Amino acid sequence: MKKKILLTGGGGLLGQYLNLHLSSQNLLTMYYNNPGNCLMFNSAKLNLTDIDLLKKIFKEFKPDIVVHTAAVSRPEIAEKMDHKEVYSINVSVTHNLALLCAECNSRLIYTSTDLVYAGYRGQMLKEDAKLIPVSLYAETKLMGEVKIKETFDNYLILRTCLLYGVGLNHSDNNFHKMYFSLKNGKSVNLFTDQYRTPLSLFEAARIINKLCESDIKSETFNFGGKERISRFELGEILCKEARLDRELLNPVKMKEIHGIYKVEDVSLNCNKLDNLGIKRLSVRESVREILKNL
Repeated sequence: MKKKILLTGGGGLLGQYLNLHLSSQNLLTMYYNNPGNCLMFNSAKLNLTDIDLLKKIFKEFKPDIVVHTAAVSRPEIAEKMDHKEVYSINVSVTHNLALLCAECNSRLIYTSTDLVYAGYRGQMLKEDAKLIPVSLYAETKLMGEVKIKETFDNYLILRTCLLYGVGLNHSDNNFHKMYFSLKNGKSVNLFTDQYRTPLSLFEAARIINKLCESDIKSETFNFGGKERISRFELGEILCKEARLDRELLNPVKMKEIHGIYKVEDVSLNCNKLDNLGIKRLSVRESVREILKNL
C-alpha cells in the first residue's frame, strides 16, 4: 500500500529532487514562494507559520510520514533576517509539525545539518560528538531537533551534510554555481581547509525515499557521503569528470574570506546509515551521475 507523504519545502533545492523520488507514493508537496517542480505533482502553497491551515491539511490529508525540509537554510541569509523570524520558521514550525505528527500518529523525518557539530573536534564525527553550532542557522536547526525529541518518539533526524548537484528550476547551490562558472571559463575560489562528507542531491533523495519505506524511528543519523574531502578537492573531481580547466580553480583559506563561519571540519561518520544496508556512491561516481543528467 502506498504511504501518504507530506513534504515541506517541496520547491527547495532538496525538495524538488524529493518530489521526483517520492512521487511513486501518495505525495502532497508543499511550497511557499517558488513552486519549482511542485506543480507537476499533488501540491499546495502554504505558509507553514499558518498553524490553522497546517492543522486543516493534516486533518484532510492524514499523512503517514512528514518529511520536513523547509527552513531558512543558509547561514548567511539567516543572519540578515530578524532573528525572531528565523526562530519562528526553523524552531516553532518544527515544533508545531512534531505536535501535529504526534496527534495524527505520523512519522516525522527532519533534515537538520552537520553544522550543529563543532568544527574543530577532529574528523569523521559520530552522532554523539560535541554539538557547538556557531551560526544562528545551525543553532535553530539544533533547537528544532530538541523540540522534536521533547514532543514524541516517532521521528528520524538527519544531520545533513553539504549537498551538491545542479539545482532544478530556480534553485542553486555552490556546486551549481561552480560548474556553470567553470563551463563559462570563469575562475572560482574554493576552500582547501574546510572538510565535509558531501552527498549528492540524487543520493540524498534516494536515501530519504528508502527511509520512508522503513519503519525506523527514534533515531538520529549522520546523513552524508562516503568520503571526507575539501571543497577544492570536489572542484578537482568535477574538472576531471567534466573535462573542465583545473587552472580555473583558485585555492583559498577560510581566513582569507570575510563574513563566513569558520567551520573547519564537520566530516561525518555515517556507520549508522551503513548498518541499515544503505549504499552510497563515491564522489566521483556521483559527479558522473550529475553530469549524465544535465
